[in-house]
Amino acid sequence: MTQVNLQEAIKDSIQTEKDAMDFYQLCAERSQDEKAAKSFEILAKEEREHAHQFYRIYPGTDLPAFETLIVEAPRSDSPWLADLNKMIGHEFDEQRALQLAMDKEEELEKYLREMAAKIDDGDVKKVYLSNASSTHGHFELIRQDYEDIYGA
Repeated sequence: MTQVNLQEAIKDSIQTEKDAMDFYQLCAERSQDEKAAKSFEILAKEEREHAHQFYRIYPGTDLPAFETLIVEAPRSDSPWLADLNKMIGHEFDEQRALQLAMDKEEELEKYLREMAAKIDDGDVKKVYLSNASSTHGHFELIRQDYEDIYGA
């Protein structure tokens, strides 16, 4: 992977993690179930940390300070928020939000592992693989919450 491609990949990963954080923050705000809301809050904090991990290895100089970037309004075209916004347009449903979160975490883990396989830089590869492992942990946390809350 060339330096320019790597820089763009890391920049995209920062945005993806921010999109996930925004998704979980919105879910936490809308949840009526206390356990689901708490899980969404934890996940939002972890996604913020993932974004910060990618930010720290970003080789470019074109991004604002991390604290400025992370508080920007959610992107209207965020794939993470597109389906959630459809749900909110009707009535928020924690069960569907948890299912959507599991689907998104599975997709993200796959993407992170695929990116890691393409990266030659050992330090950057470690960040991708670390985030992929953490993302798998997110899936497991959500799955367990789903089972605890809905018994399925």
